[in-house]
Amino acid sequence: MSLALAASSPPFCNQHSLPHEWASPEHPHLGPTHSRSHWAQRVCEEVTQPSGPAPTLAVCGALWLEEDGGLEVIGEARLLIWSLLPVLLPHCGQTSAIGHMQAKKRYLLLSAGAGLLLLIYLAGVRIGRLSAARRQSRRWAAADGSSSAPDRWPEWSNSLQGFSVGDQPENEEFGQRGSPRHKREINTSVYKGKKCRMDSCFDFSLCHKNGFKVYVYPQQKGEKTSESYQNILAAIENSKFYTSDPRQACLFVLSLDTLDRDQLSPQYVHNLKTKVQSLYLWNNGRNHLIFNLYSGTWPDYTEDLGFDIGQAMLAKASISTENFRSNFDVSIPLFSKEHPRTGGEKGYMLFNNIPPLRKYLLVFKGKRYLTGIGSDTRNALYHVHNAEDIVLLTTCKHGKDWQKHKDARCDKDNSEYERYDYREMLHNSTFCLVPRGRRLGSFRFLEALQAACIPVMLSNGWELPFSEVIDWNQAIVVGDERLLLQIPSTIRSINHDKILALKQQTQFLWEAYFSSVEKIVLTTLEVSMTWV
Repeated sequence: MSLALAASSPPFCNQHSLPHEWASPEHPHLGPTHSRSHWAQRVCEEVTQPSGPAPTLAVCGALWLEEDGGLEVIGEARLLIWSLLPVLLPHCGQTSAIGHMQAKKRYLLLSAGAGLLLLIYLAGVRIGRLSAARRQSRRWAAADGSSSAPDRWPEWSNSLQGFSVGDQPENEEFGQRGSPRHKREINTSVYKGKKCRMDSCFDFSLCHKNGFKVYVYPQQKGEKTSESYQNILAAIENSKFYTSDPRQACLFVLSLDTLDRDQLSPQYVHNLKTKVQSLYLWNNGRNHLIFNLYSGTWPDYTEDLGFDIGQAMLAKASISTENFRSNFDVSIPLFSKEHPRTGGEKGYMLFNNIPPLRKYLLVFKGKRYLTGIGSDTRNALYHVHNAEDIVLLTTCKHGKDWQKHKDARCDKDNSEYERYDYREMLHNSTFCLVPRGRRLGSFRFLEALQAACIPVMLSNGWELPFSEVIDWNQAIVVGDERLLLQIPSTIRSINHDKILALKQQTQFLWEAYFSSVEKIVLTTLEVSMTWV
């Protein structure tokens, strides 16, 4: 904003009148290269010559202030200063000594007042800017959908890298399904009856008359049933809990195969939602027990069974502590289709070795996933492997497209993997590593228990099998996937007496609860019966 004085500025003494052309910083004699401060100095000297009025400090100070630092209030300050000059500068007729003295006093008082007014004005401009900033901040907050506009923290990039994670498939479906929003939706919709407990989703009156009796729905024509699920149903039907009369039943078990809910599996039962809803005793799943070993599919492997279980209880493998409903669900171990239906072999600890040490300290042999969930933990095992007393072998030679995703370590890992016999390692190691796979559970868990090889768990968030009745701290070592490098020093620090006690407990648990499908099923029913 330029200074405009030509018509509006009052005249001073004839000898000190401000030249008309000085009103603009673009004065032709000063030229465009002269600074505004030089122009301000000329004006100040003209107004305050010794033969004229007394120097007006407020005017000169303001003229210097407005040019110092490029203040944004230059134009406003100029107008204020020049509007005060008619008051500050007397008419030319006051030349007497008395008038001169009185004029000086008046100048000093008015100068002080002008300076105060100028400071108040500048302070008001500053306050106005702050108010404008606050209004702008509120507009930003409204645009972001928040109630306030907090200071924004810098978005630092994550400099902590994983050990060795395979490349993720670059396709639109994977990006959508793996997004945080999608995962939240999955977690909140796994079970609509997530808040179910015995007192809210179970009818105890069905159990009071005939006790704890279990009814199995009759097989439906044309429905395929896996061998593992047939073994589960046979174990129930041969137990003391079974009843063929649904009117006497306290608990109901589906004949529809719910063990494998991976859509890519050949054992997957389609249209299960419709089939379950059509059952005449379903009653929104109330007093029903559903068995499941595998849930979810690539790439998420969630715990969703693909149909609404309503108020049914779950006997589920690889269930997380987050989704486990205490005193309602039962966590069961993951077992293979070769697991014996009845009987089962005894544990391999035939006698107590003193000291209870074997050839290897820690072993593992299994798949290494190059991409997807569960790949991080197994991809990092080579950091601990020393090929001496710690032998952790992985292979990426599995699946149809493994060569497409193979990394620099695959060939070496595959070669070393083939040199070791798994059974020999299992029976000659003190500790067995049990890392998570695609899901939280692993076949290695039961294999280690049977072999009296103390399981070292690396599966964060897994609700261990039958945790309601088993104190697992007496039989296993629970590690943390994030602290893999601490595992060797941790197990080396365990004394021989503790090692012997852990091994003995693995044998007791194996023979009491896990050596056959029948024992797993009966334990599941007995745990459920304690809540009725």
